[in-house]
Amino acid sequence: MPNKDIQPKYFDNAKFVCTTCDNVMEIGSTKAEEIRIDVCSNCHAFYTGNQLFSNTAGRVEQFKAKFAKKDEINSKKNKN
Repeated sequence: MPNKDIQPKYFDNAKFVCTTCDNVMEIGSTKAEEIRIDVCSNCHAFYTGNQLFSNTAGRVEQFKAKFAKKDEINSKKNKN
């Protein structure tokens, strides 16, 4: 039997409230009765599949340009 003096108080129906989509979940917690979180599984890009990749074409072009320069330098060295 656990000692009541050292065990934290456990809240059976703690409310986790998402500040992004206002989703409310009831989960057990020792932290507080109501906990506000920034992102939940309903609005997180990984779980929803709506992840936005900004400027991916630019990144690919930068990568290709970087290695094109490297190939130019290597071909000049081989010619000499």
